[in-house]
Amino acid sequence: MTTTTSTSDHDLDVAVIGGGQAGLAMAWHLRRLGLRFAVLDAGSEIGAAWRSRWDSLRLFTPARYDSLPGLPFPGPPDRYPTKDEVAGYLRDYVAAFDLPVRLDSRVTRLSREGDGHALVTERGTVRARQVVVATGPFQSPRTPATGLDPAVTQLHSSSYRNPDGLPLGPVLVVGDGNSGRQIARELAATRHVELATAGAAAVVPQRLLGRDLFWWLDRSGLLGAPASSRIGQRMRARGELVVGTTDRMLRDSGVILRPRLTAADGTAARFADGTRTDVDTVVWATGYRPDHSWIDVDGALAYGLPAHERGVSPAPGLYFLGLPWQHTRGSALLGFVGADAAHLAEQIATRHSRTPAHAS
Repeated sequence: MTTTTSTSDHDLDVAVIGGGQAGLAMAWHLRRLGLRFAVLDAGSEIGAAWRSRWDSLRLFTPARYDSLPGLPFPGPPDRYPTKDEVAGYLRDYVAAFDLPVRLDSRVTRLSREGDGHALVTERGTVRARQVVVATGPFQSPRTPATGLDPAVTQLHSSSYRNPDGLPLGPVLVVGDGNSGRQIARELAATRHVELATAGAAAVVPQRLLGRDLFWWLDRSGLLGAPASSRIGQRMRARGELVVGTTDRMLRDSGVILRPRLTAADGTAARFADGTRTDVDTVVWATGYRPDHSWIDVDGALAYGLPAHERGVSPAPGLYFLGLPWQHTRGSALLGFVGADAAHLAEQIATRHSRTPAHAS
């Protein structure tokens, strides 16, 4: 589904780069402001990034915490939606508010042009006075360089779909985040699985005293604690939470827990405790690298990362949305990104009213 506005591609008030949850939350606010805008998305369909994840993926936030502004997530509030349900919700969200999403429009270069910006896409150049970069934290899959034999099957977790897509035989999963633990547990139902972890993850149960974890985080105010606050700094220092898939659950499923991977060559993997194992297949659940090399705007990046104050760039008219800990623990989560979008909408509206072409 692709919708458009009546405005020219060369005369947008705001261009939003990325049509995931952050970009769509931003679009909802821009629609309410009555600005001329478009959402430019690289995918061929709404929710493509969600649909491309592994088949059994479910959110670890209940549906009651998964809503974008203006539209509750459908279904019972205490269930954990599948990734396809999230993709369908995003599609329905675009339709419900007639949001101008342009598909197959990957932005390959963003630069300043006069008092605005030029966005080079696969479909041509778009010009906008203000720009929101909402491309999310999952950009370039990170796979360590190794000397593993070509006969060893290797894939990043972003390419994993289900156990049937892997050769029969033992699997080593590398990575201690939510993805690595969930994939290892699923694979253990049909084969021997070992999981290499750094042992530094903050693993918490899905439910505490009969309540979901996010009920406690929300009621306690931890989800809304600013990154600059004392509690926010302490939470951020602990790293990302691993929710639900505890060590005990993994062991009960038959997963062998290994310490940090230190080397891999030939058909052998070696670990921090000096042990080794032979490998047939390796799934690298080793996260992603940020890639903002396509942003060519003075002051927008610092050491390759977005420079911003709560999403507002020092580069005039440029904003970032959906970054981990952009303002709070929830800044990159589906049901909580709307608060940051509302803040940026205020900044955009203020700058828009001060632009000479639109001043009263």
